[in-house]
Amino acid sequence: MKQIFLLIAIAAISISANAQEKPSTGDLYEGLTRKITYDRMIPPYGLEVSFNKTVHVIFPSAIRYVDLGSMNIIAGKADGSENVIRIKAAVRGFEKETNLSVITDEGSFYSFNVKYADEPVKLSIEMKDFIHDGEVVNRPNNSLEIYLSELRNESPKVVNLIMKSIYQSNKREIKHIGSKRFGIQYLLKGIYTYNDFLYFHTQVKNASNVPFDVDFIRLKVVDKITAKRTAIQETVIFPVRAYHHDLQIRGKKSQRTVFALEKFTIPDDKQLVVELFEKEGGRHQTFVVENSDLIRSKVIDDLKVK
Repeated sequence: MKQIFLLIAIAAISISANAQEKPSTGDLYEGLTRKITYDRMIPPYGLEVSFNKTVHVIFPSAIRYVDLGSMNIIAGKADGSENVIRIKAAVRGFEKETNLSVITDEGSFYSFNVKYADEPVKLSIEMKDFIHDGEVVNRPNNSLEIYLSELRNESPKVVNLIMKSIYQSNKREIKHIGSKRFGIQYLLKGIYTYNDFLYFHTQVKNASNVPFDVDFIRLKVVDKITAKRTAIQETVIFPVRAYHHDLQIRGKKSQRTVFALEKFTIPDDKQLVVELFEKEGGRHQTFVVENSDLIRSKVIDDLKVK
């Protein structure tokens, strides 16, 4: 009798184990589950790739994240570019469809279903014209923005829109801050504020015939007066975004840039020094911003954002 009960127990355990190993299919899930409706789905684009040809996809801003659905495809940023991704098949003639996901610097999410084709019809694809420019979009109308760590709780799209609007308005709100040396003029045209960020609108004018190649721009908070034999204390401020930042200003030309920085103020005994360095040259420019200039920054609500 004991042997019969033992056999029944073993059979029950075996059946239970098999039931647990069987994967869920269709709309069945383990535990309490809420079904995702189609209006919450981001419709993916269709993308064909080949083993012998490379497909390039151009995005409107820098690529921050790429995920491949399987090892059947390979992808990576194009050399020397931040917003172009190249995609190829890693396995010739793979049969099962896979997927590709991309997140860009402006907080947009792109989804692709990828399949193999010997001769892909579309080898160079520009995504900029397809996103949020009409009734057909690559996401549901009520979807959330993607937030990036360096922008904290601010939407990347809002930051980009503000910088673009400041650039397009091209107003000179500040007329007393700038430097001019060696035929180069570096101006601070305006300081704007919105939520937890400051926006600096700068302009470089090259009155000479020699192009000015930008090496780097440095912003640092330093002491106004430094006594001799006293260690210099300075805090470097790093912009989190730059709009229309060209690295060369040709002769007799000018260039404007909008920088986004985390909000900060300056103690009375300190000042903000902004330095522009020329690559392999000596026409460096420097200007100073006081705390009184920061606290008079223009509130972005007063700016017409287009």
